Amino acid sequence: MDDVDRGQYEGALTPWEQAAWREAALKWARQGLAAHGLRETGRRKVRVRPWSVLVRMSVDGHNDVWFKANPPDSSFEAGLGEALARWVPEHVLRPLAVDADQGWSLLPDGGTLFADVLNNGLADPYAWEEPLRQYAAMQRELTPHTEELEALGVPSARMAVLPATFDRLADSNTALESADRDALRALRPRLVEWCAELADTGIRDSLDHSDLHEGQLFAAAPGRFTFFDWGDATVAHPFTSLLVTARGARERYGAEVLPRLRDAYLEPWTGDGHTAVELRRAVSLACRLGAIGRACSWGRLFPGVYGNPGDVGTAGDAEVARWLCELRAEPPL
Repeated sequence: MDDVDRGQYEGALTPWEQAAWREAALKWARQGLAAHGLRETGRRKVRVRPWSVLVRMSVDGHNDVWFKANPPDSSFEAGLGEALARWVPEHVLRPLAVDADQGWSLLPDGGTLFADVLNNGLADPYAWEEPLRQYAAMQRELTPHTEELEALGVPSARMAVLPATFDRLADSNTALESADRDALRALRPRLVEWCAELADTGIRDSLDHSDLHEGQLFAAAPGRFTFFDWGDATVAHPFTSLLVTARGARERYGAEVLPRLRDAYLEPWTGDGHTAVELRRAVSLACRLGAIGRACSWGRLFPGVYGNPGDVGTAGDAEVARWLCELRAEPPL
């Protein structure tokens, strides 16, 4: 019997509940291990969420290995992980096996989570500085690959499409209060202006992780960090990545650390003729508009995840509404 962790989602239905799917997925994972001369041993630990199935597999004489299955709307993560391992291998995990059609990945253990480093006594409020420099450097390396990223299925959150995406999310959302819906409609002209201003900065689009918090990177080695969990990713203005990171750092350390973390992230972007004032203004705009990308990610759930096929479009509506309303708040940077 596998150990299954469902967190707060006891009622959620995912493919893990289907015996045939489980058998096929685990057979594929064991074959992936065998291709590397590895063999599964011991009990599995399964983490089931509406947005992924994650299986921790014990391996004889080797670190644990992870099987991940994505829902259809984020199945691109499997092929994306394979591509990132070619383009920016020093910044990401190298999958042991990938089935891009199924949205399945077999991943090595990445080492110590950055969150665990922070939780185990690292008191430095500026610990995010070096990870952010490395993340920004990775984004710069990926700017030539945006069309390839979209061809892999990574959703577009480019400034040109963001107002239409906003309209779709706001019009279809069932959880918005009428007052919030009216306020968002009134905000739309300013949103269009923000998108145009950010696009005019001339910073090329890149990959936005869209959920870059302390639990989404490994402290792989002293001074080196590895980024993972790309199921919420978009092709967007790169600075939108700072929204989640800034909110998390503010919660842990206070708002006073944010300017220095922002400037550490901006260091790799300063050689293109942009002034510090221009870059900081772009960060502020991007941190506000990044809420739309976060809202989009809540639509990427397993179909029928709450037992009713009609729920697939509404299961995350409350979170979508919450993130849309964030557009009205002052950004953290």
